[in-house]
This record gives sequence, structure tokens and C-alpha cells, in this order.
Amino acid sequence: MFAWSQSYAHRSLSVHLVAPSPPMPAPPPSLPSQASAGEAPERILVLDPDLELRTPLVRALLDEGFLVEPFPIGLQGLEAARVFRPGVIVLELTLPDMLGTAFCALVRHDPALARTGLLLMSSRGGDEDRIAGLEVGADDYVVKPFNLRELVLRIRALARRCARPPAKRPPAYRWQGLEVDVARHRVAIDGTETTLRPLEFKLLTAMLAAQGTTFSRADLMHLVWGLEGESDSRTVDTHVRRLRDRLGPYGEALETVHRFGYRWREQPLTAATAPDPRASPPR
Repeated sequence: MFAWSQSYAHRSLSVHLVAPSPPMPAPPPSLPSQASAGEAPERILVLDPDLELRTPLVRALLDEGFLVEPFPIGLQGLEAARVFRPGVIVLELTLPDMLGTAFCALVRHDPALARTGLLLMSSRGGDEDRIAGLEVGADDYVVKPFNLRELVLRIRALARRCARPPAKRPPAYRWQGLEVDVARHRVAIDGTETTLRPLEFKLLTAMLAAQGTTFSRADLMHLVWGLEGESDSRTVDTHVRRLRDRLGPYGEALETVHRFGYRWREQPLTAATAPDPRASPPR
């Protein structure tokens, strides 16, 4: 069992071991914050039961000028996140009390933490593990063992992305009786709302945003999953098949381009939008 004490104002961290083993020395004072004058340091929450890994990571983040809150288990971390409001949460995939994927799902369903970045760490480096993590809402996935400096740079980059002000309202799409509101994450088929999984929704909006454009499976792995290369084309095919099933009569608009990939069929012109053949040609 560990007792942690933090000072948000001075970004100091003390670690006291309450177990029979000898107490660990407290980390040295953090370096001056690298945040610009008048800019509050970014807050980072670190969740990992492995003290030998967690301690150097916390020290490195403190030295970079971050405010850091470390916890060994998920439920404590989730309660702290709602108070601490971190810009980024760095967590182990297999926490003692819950899976990291379950933690990500809880964060993504909490409006107060909607803009929080999530970075998963794990010794599992397979494509299916990375995809599962990204599918539940993680923004990045790092495989152990990792380079500590690279991890800190990834955290800083994710913190910058999450700290940006919200962009202008995302577009809404309509294709015949299919309506997609990106901002509200809603999909309606002939007026009836339906539920899509996060990656299915991302796949649908990517295709609707570029109707008529053919995407290779490698393109979709990059756009939707954030992975480079066509590492597992079956993943794309499986999600396309599921998306078609969920879209009912409009699933056929997601067309297969033989031996290449997929495209969303361009919407045919209706009577209201079709050009009048009697109109004078443009000059």
C-alpha cells in the first residue's frame, strides 16, 4: 500500500512505502516549468500498478513541467480525474481492478472528461490489441518496453492536441434517408435513430465526407484506426460488413471496389437539384 502526497502549486511528489521493505527516497525537486509565462502547466494522470515503471515516468513528466497525479488502480484514478481534470491520462492496459479498455470507455462516456487524451501502455503489441484499445477511445497506444523520452514526447504531443480550442462545429451529412450529425454523434435511418460503435461511426463519416472517392484498405487503416500500412485487411472488411448491416437499406451505398478497397456511392441528383436542361449553359 502506498501513500502519495502532491503539491499542485510546486509540482513536487513524495513517495512513502508503507510495506515492510525500506522506504524509497523522495524524487528530487522538479525543474522549472517549461510552460510559458502566464500559462498553467498541463495536468497528467498516470495509472500503473508497477511502481518501478511509474516512478521514473512521474519524475520525467515533473521535469518536463507537468503537474502529475499517480495512482496504482483504476477506480482511484477515475475519481481523481473528475477532480484533477487532467489533460492526458496515461494508463496500463491491465490495471488490478479493471481493464484499461473499460477505463477508457468510462472516460469517453463522461462529459466532464470529453476532451481528455488517453494513452494506453501494454506489453501486448499485436494489431488486435492496439485496435481494441483505439476502438474504445484511446488516442495512442505504446508497447512496453518503451523509450522513456519518446513516451514523454508522445504525452506532450497528445496534451497539445487536447488543449487546442474546439474547432468549428463538425458537418452533418445526409444521404437520401440516412442522416449523420457528427457533433452529436447521432445517426438516423429514415428518421429512426440507430447506434454505431465508435470505429463504425468514424468509418461512416470518413466515407460520407469523400463520396465517390475510392479508399484502399491501407488508406482506411490510417484514417480510421490511425495505423500505418495494410497490417490486417480483415479488420477493415469486418467493420465494413458490420457497418453495412447496421445501415440497413443504405448499407449498399458502401461499395466494394474489386481488388482495391471501398467507396461511398455518390448521391444521385434529385428532381430538386438536377440541372434544368432548358437552362442556358454557363458562360
